[in-house]
Amino acid sequence: MPATIVIGAQWGDEGKGRVADWLAAEADVVARYAGGDNAGHTVVVGDKIFKLHLVPSGILHDHVVCVLGNGMVVNPVNLLREMDQIAAMGVEVSPERFIISSRAHLITPAHVALDSASEKALGNQAIGTTLRGIGPAYMDKTGRKGIRAGQMLNVEEFADALHKMIEEANVTLSRQGGVTLDPKQVALDYIDAAERLRPYIKDTTVYLNTRLRDGARVLCEGAQGTLLDIDHGDYPFVTSSSPTSGGALTGLGIGPRYIDRVMGVAKCFSTRVGSGPMPTELHGELGNRLRGTGENHWDEFGTTTGRPRRCGWLDTVVLRYAAAVNGFTEMFLTKLDVLSGFDELKIAVAYHVDGVRYEYPPVTLAETERAEAEFITLPGWHEDISKVKDVKDLPDAARTYIQKVAELCDTPITTISVGPERDQLVYI
Repeated sequence: MPATIVIGAQWGDEGKGRVADWLAAEADVVARYAGGDNAGHTVVVGDKIFKLHLVPSGILHDHVVCVLGNGMVVNPVNLLREMDQIAAMGVEVSPERFIISSRAHLITPAHVALDSASEKALGNQAIGTTLRGIGPAYMDKTGRKGIRAGQMLNVEEFADALHKMIEEANVTLSRQGGVTLDPKQVALDYIDAAERLRPYIKDTTVYLNTRLRDGARVLCEGAQGTLLDIDHGDYPFVTSSSPTSGGALTGLGIGPRYIDRVMGVAKCFSTRVGSGPMPTELHGELGNRLRGTGENHWDEFGTTTGRPRRCGWLDTVVLRYAAAVNGFTEMFLTKLDVLSGFDELKIAVAYHVDGVRYEYPPVTLAETERAEAEFITLPGWHEDISKVKDVKDLPDAARTYIQKVAELCDTPITTISVGPERDQLVYI
């Protein structure tokens, strides 16, 4: 059976976890392919709110097997904490339902400490990471110095590798004036985590290819968004992995012949956490109105960090680029209900930089930072659409907005969300 890839089409936080949860109802396997616990996916099931960071959203469906792929970086202690929290809410997280790639790299306290020290040293030029050790872990991976999950199967080997990593990190931390770590204590803490996680570790590349050949439907779940991709994003204000469709293939070890659906997920407006250019950003009353007050989980505050997100009008320059990079077969728009109550709505259709008009992002960061957005204006609507089930019951202005976005991105929009609940979906 073919596989589906879910991709963030903006700067992350588009609602991919919610979409993955919806698609998981028809999947046999849900596999995360990139990132770590810098991701934050919120899924609402009845009166329960699940805030997931490492565990794929498919875990909320009893029939689904969840996989952490080789492209991920995993903090074993944080993973166990999340698994325990989910189990306490009545969800089974057993080795039969949850598998960790032996090739996934591990995040250690050394990576977390180095991440914090690096951001502090950068000062005003800080990237705005989640301080979870993601970047340093990927640096060790590409530098061929990392520790992989499979090493936890041999406690002695794992302890020695971890002890050596902490000692080497302490040299750097000491040089930077940071707080050094106790290698022995770190090793003891992580050995305990390794003992618990060993039953979950296996070769997920073989597992996934076997399931696909046997006819299983696999959902590939991403983290972050296209504009945070290490190659295709606003470098250096990016993550350290590839949250794109290409990253899904390398991050899981499956071939393109299995992929038949690439769904881009985008909010009906733009948000971004951390530093980096955002040409449609709004300040003052309009920005605050899109962001919300933070009093509920639907507002624009980071699931992982709690930081308020920067908000702005929808940017189809970004969406058009994401559609090209990923080869979207369709798009899912989230949070249409948030736009209710505006007299008019703006959509960015191009950038202007030094007298030149761009329909795709400029090549350099400096140009993007100077970009001025060219907007079109559409009528807004004031009706409450949170209970709408059929597209024909949406206000005319809402349907026009959706159609215009699809036209500007040259990608069909097949589904929209009008609220946080599983059933608050409208099919186009």
